[in-house]
Amino acid sequence: MGLKNFDAIQSERKKILSTISKLRGGRDVLVLASDLSTPNPLTGIDYTDLLAVQDQLENLSGEAIDIVLETPGGIGEIVEDIVRHIRGRYDTVGMIIPGHAKSAGTILAMAGDEILMGEGSSLGPIDGQLVMSNGKSFSADAFLEGFRKIKREVEEAKRLNPAYIPILQNISPGEIQKCENFQNFSKHLVTDWLAKYMFKGWDTHPDGNVVTKEDRLSKAEKIAKDLGSQSKWFTHARSIKIADLESLGVRITNYTKDATLNEAITSYYTLLRMSFESTPIYKIFETRDSHIYRSVAPMKFAPSPSPSLPPTSATIDVVCTQCKHRFKVQINLKEGMELEEGAVPYAISTDSVNCPKCNQSMDMAQMRRHVEMQTGRRVVK
Repeated sequence: MGLKNFDAIQSERKKILSTISKLRGGRDVLVLASDLSTPNPLTGIDYTDLLAVQDQLENLSGEAIDIVLETPGGIGEIVEDIVRHIRGRYDTVGMIIPGHAKSAGTILAMAGDEILMGEGSSLGPIDGQLVMSNGKSFSADAFLEGFRKIKREVEEAKRLNPAYIPILQNISPGEIQKCENFQNFSKHLVTDWLAKYMFKGWDTHPDGNVVTKEDRLSKAEKIAKDLGSQSKWFTHARSIKIADLESLGVRITNYTKDATLNEAITSYYTLLRMSFESTPIYKIFETRDSHIYRSVAPMKFAPSPSPSLPPTSATIDVVCTQCKHRFKVQINLKEGMELEEGAVPYAISTDSVNCPKCNQSMDMAQMRRHVEMQTGRRVVK
């Protein structure tokens, strides 16, 4: 996509955000979106997103806000911080899901007074994916259920099946506790936010009885438990649609029933996807009047001795965050590689690089992960 075309798409996105704002009664609108079209470890919600959200919130001054959310998930603790900042500014928050908000994105969505979804929108299970000491990734809920199954079999048979011995030898008490803590954390957030925000206006039962604080907490707790159940959804990538959520008791506004709002949200989402698919941008934070883009820096891979082998190094164009000097960084994928002329070596011990002009240190951890994802190889000294 040429610069003029991108500028035109960006301008149109902003216009549609203004339209959505008007249709929603003049609310502020903040977009937190990631590119879901290609695998990229950088797209999840992480520590760098908090500053971007804070920055964009400074450009807003309304009394209510809608968050347009598109994310594969990310770090739950950062989601908690993001919600704290948003809720510190606004008493009324809507969550608009034009596409997908999975895992930690679903947790974030539950902090809204209202969740707006279309027929093609989806949330996902909140059972966290954890990397164990053996390097394998597991659903926290599935891991705990597997452990409980072994425990039940031992209690019934009064003996341990020898086949389980090597499995149990690779499990530490700390890992079991880590899974329990993570599950409790995500369920606690969802329970607290649903009871406090979505259900705050729920005052009367169908039989006319008054709804108590305990009623709100009980309903929210059941929803959180269901959303975190691996046995209910089977896979972490499962799409939870409007009907699924409504059957759990989550209140969803189907925006497709409002033709004008549906057209605006769908048009914006189409332009958002075009912005991702035609550029190196992988995250967009934006309002009607401002934006922050995160993009993958252009990289060049050094060829390996054989076409069947992966590349031996990567050089990346970097711009200093302090003096704006542009230079190249070399990240090695094979030991003993010579430094390319004019390139600065990547420091694996600190996950950083120093600007050759002003000596400013810059974190390169995200770029290292991107190189490793692209090549399937580990970065070396």
